[in-house]
Amino acid sequence: MDVLRTPDERFASLPDYSFAPNYVDVAPGLRAHYVDEGPREGPVVLLLHGEPSWSYLYRKMIPVFVAAGYRAIAPDLIGFGRSDKPKRREEYTYARHVAWMRSLLETLSLTDLTLFCQDWGSLIGLRLVGEHPDKFARVVVANGFLPTAERAVPGAFRVWRAFARYSPVFPIGRIVASGCVTKLSPAVRAAYDAPFPTTEYTAGAREFPALVPTDPRDPAVPANRAAWDALSRFEKPFLTLFGKNDPILGRADTVLQKHVPGAKGQPHERTWGGHFVQEDRGEYLANAVVRWAPAPR
Repeated sequence: MDVLRTPDERFASLPDYSFAPNYVDVAPGLRAHYVDEGPREGPVVLLLHGEPSWSYLYRKMIPVFVAAGYRAIAPDLIGFGRSDKPKRREEYTYARHVAWMRSLLETLSLTDLTLFCQDWGSLIGLRLVGEHPDKFARVVVANGFLPTAERAVPGAFRVWRAFARYSPVFPIGRIVASGCVTKLSPAVRAAYDAPFPTTEYTAGAREFPALVPTDPRDPAVPANRAAWDALSRFEKPFLTLFGKNDPILGRADTVLQKHVPGAKGQPHERTWGGHFVQEDRGEYLANAVVRWAPAPR
């Protein structure tokens, strides 16, 4: 596997992102980065980002969790952030993304997790919840879902998939900005661009839309349907906090609430915010989770 590693200087002096880097090997020759802040003995909140962002998306939420006594862990998915980036799009598969994140959890011996996931963080995170429910104490989903190729695909998603595959340019910062209701400053857009100094670094970001299983023949469908079935038996607390201005996933929360028994009676909310609701309402979301989850001992 031919792998790229973004130079460290690309991450110097990013706005509101001064977290120390941490690394773990998730496969031979493949290194994943993660933010790890807060008390080592504190309960862990696992923050999984989506496409095409990275752990920078959680910079507003991490300090809130740390102040409340949580240990906040925010990995960069392979192909994103400070994590390694295979050069060939064919190296990225849904199964590999799940396996890479599973490897990180196992290597760090993470259990009793509070999961906060969004976008592809949900596609990976909810698969892991379905396959390893014992590792998770509670789940929060923000503008995400677990696709099983049983529902119609919004037209906006088909346009996005075509853009990712065929556009000669793939401006990460501008893409993230387009999914927010707040206006991002040039410095923040540049921070989202930081992991991708040239186009060859964007293979993973470009491939993600193609990996969403929308066809029943997709190789990821059997595993996703099995995880979806397992979620129908997940009785631990399950909360949805969605940005209501998201044209693709802004209403996917209803299906999750009806399907997962642990969602019954929870304080679900649709709040003002776009697809990248962590960028629009980060502190608000983190405080909502802190109020909802048991206080750290």
